[in-house]
Amino acid sequence: MHELGVAFHCIKEINKLAEENGVEKINSVTIQLGEVSTVIPEYFEDVWKWAVKKETVLKDAALKIEIINAVTHCNGCGQDYPTVKYGRTCPHCSSPDTYLVTGNEFIIKELEAVDTRA
Repeated sequence: MHELGVAFHCIKEINKLAEENGVEKINSVTIQLGEVSTVIPEYFEDVWKWAVKKETVLKDAALKIEIINAVTHCNGCGQDYPTVKYGRTCPHCSSPDTYLVTGNEFIIKELEAVDTRA
């Protein structure tokens, strides 16, 4: 389960951003996750909940996951199609000359910070 390593890396990057910007508390983190990124959302959510309990800035921060659909482009006919449904072979012209356009991403999209200055 590599989701644990991914979560630790994500938390490290967020802590770095928080420090650089003087943020003391983050309520939620929004992640954009590609449909074929190899990170399983349910596993990532489980390890996230466990890991943020041990944090300061991210203590108990909620995790929001947005899925980015996997789309493949065919060089043979120039069409795009859903990767998960059809795989690497183009459903329009049967060409194997294809490449993934979107769907492999892992992006920290948004942090919801708390203003602790009162």
